[in-house]
Amino acid sequence: MRLRRIAAADEAVAHSQLVVHEPEKQKGHWQELFERGQAIELEIGMGKGRFIIDMARLHPEINYVGIERYPSVLYRALQKMEALEREGQMPLNLRFLCIDARELPDIFAPGEVECIYLNFSDPWPKARHANRRLTSEGFLVRYDQILAEEGRIEFKTDNRELFDYSLETAAVSPAFQIEEKTYDLHRDEKMSAGNVMTEYEEKFSSKGNPICKMLLHRRRD
Repeated sequence: MRLRRIAAADEAVAHSQLVVHEPEKQKGHWQELFERGQAIELEIGMGKGRFIIDMARLHPEINYVGIERYPSVLYRALQKMEALEREGQMPLNLRFLCIDARELPDIFAPGEVECIYLNFSDPWPKARHANRRLTSEGFLVRYDQILAEEGRIEFKTDNRELFDYSLETAAVSPAFQIEEKTYDLHRDEKMSAGNVMTEYEEKFSSKGNPICKMLLHRRRD
C-alpha cells in the first residue's frame, strides 16, 4: 500500500520537541532526556502511535522511545500527543525517533534498552527482501547490541508466514531464545493478560483474524 504523504509532516517532525534530533549524540545518555532515570523500552515501526502512547500512560515507571521511519506516519502520533497535552494528559516518559531501525546500534549503547516491541511489522513477503524484515537475523544481531542482559523482544503479527519465518530465525539465533509463543493471542489467557492493542490489531482482530505473538529473551544456556 502506497503511503500518503502529508505536506505538513516534515516540518512538524523537524520542529517537534518530542522528536529526538541527532539521536546518535544521545548514545549512552538517553536517561538524560527524561525526568526520571528508569528502564527504556522501544517500539520499532510504531505507526500512528496508539500502542506506545498507551504504554507510556499505563507505565509511568518506564521510559519509552517510539521509532517510525516515515514522517507522515510519525506526524499522526505527534497529533495524538498534542491532543493529550491540551487535555493535560500527555505522558512525559515518551520520545520519538524518525530513523531507519538499521541505525539502532549507532544510537543506543550496549545494554541501554530493556525491551523492544515489534508490532505488525511490514512482512516484506518477497524472498529477496527477507533481510528487511524486523525479525531477520541481521536485525536480531542489532537488537543484541543494545539490549540489556535480561532484555527481551515482544513480537505481534497477523501474518502467519511472517510469524513462522520469525520463529525460524529466533530458533537459530545465538543470542535469543523463544520464551513463549501463541498463534491466537486473544484466546490465550496467559499471553493476553495486560495486552495493549495497536490500531492494526484492533482492526484485524475485529475481522476474526488470529493474532500471533512470541516473546524472546536472551539465551541462558
